[in-house]
Amino acid sequence: MASYRIALIPGDGVGAEITEEAVRVLDAAGDIHGFEVATDSFDWSCDRYLDVGAMMPGDALETLAEFDSIFLGCIGDAAKVADDVSLQMLLTIRKGFDQYVNLRPIKLYPGVATPIATASPETVDILVIRENTEGEYSSNGGFFKRGTPDAVALQTGVFTWKGCERAIRYGFEMARKRNKLGGSPAGRVTNCTKSNALNYSMVFWDEVYDHVATDYPDIETDMALVDALTMWFVKNPEWFDVVVASNLFGDIITDLGAMLQGGMGFAAGGNVNPERTFPSMFEPIHGSAPKYTGKRVVNPIATVEAVRMMLEHLGEVEAAEHVGSAIAATLGAGEVRTKDMGGSDRTHEMGAAVVAAMRASA
Repeated sequence: MASYRIALIPGDGVGAEITEEAVRVLDAAGDIHGFEVATDSFDWSCDRYLDVGAMMPGDALETLAEFDSIFLGCIGDAAKVADDVSLQMLLTIRKGFDQYVNLRPIKLYPGVATPIATASPETVDILVIRENTEGEYSSNGGFFKRGTPDAVALQTGVFTWKGCERAIRYGFEMARKRNKLGGSPAGRVTNCTKSNALNYSMVFWDEVYDHVATDYPDIETDMALVDALTMWFVKNPEWFDVVVASNLFGDIITDLGAMLQGGMGFAAGGNVNPERTFPSMFEPIHGSAPKYTGKRVVNPIATVEAVRMMLEHLGEVEAAEHVGSAIAATLGAGEVRTKDMGGSDRTHEMGAAVVAAMRASA
């Protein structure tokens, strides 16, 4: 029997209550599909920072390296710790474990309302591949004469051929795997760029994209400047298959993608090391929502979706598909709806409904 060790980092705000739902679904998937799941929880958070002056211990990466995968609840509480301080924990894990692919599926399930009129389950099925370890979030730069009228701030984006190529190549591989267009071409990869204005970093990014594309004659190429892409996401979401984007641009367009799929309560992400040299990390992307802490009103579907992605990455494809089907059945039935969906059901009630759907179809 396969066995997996999963590290849990509930984090801040509503993190603890959504982590409970992650464990609930993991346990059910293991029970139904015949594998074992062992979890260990770590209290790395803003509260820990206030107590000891660090979000996580110095040997955190060594500790996490012993696990098969990581589930992250949510990090950040600006009322306690500045966001640029708390976010360093997430960036440290991403870079330390070379999780160079940020995987963001954008899918609208039947039964979910969206504020975007052009979005429907038939039109919204997009996969954004965001470069996740360098680019604009490389933490290179500094201050000069800070606090004076002559103050200067420098933030330097770092784009390496290796870093761009491997993320873009992953996007082409996923387009081939998805086979969304179902023929010749099998898929489409849109290059999200801004090379008309960023005449070094994004021109370089485009060169790498063009280089990689020559290895995939079965995949259609496409290009959109990031500002135009935000418009096209809304106007014609059905056009998009796979989108590859730099760290900053990918971060921005996927929040718009979350609105296409019905809101932040449905959006999940994976921080993936495709070679499996290090554990990958999966998370809902809605943030810690401190004002809702303890009220159990947050939609856990993003968390369940993160578990689905984790299972797929671990190779438990049948279990992952089962979780996805249970999400679709639960949302499609419309009998359980959390606050963001216009209902009054609680976090744990939605989680329980998904598990019930899993067991009913086992």
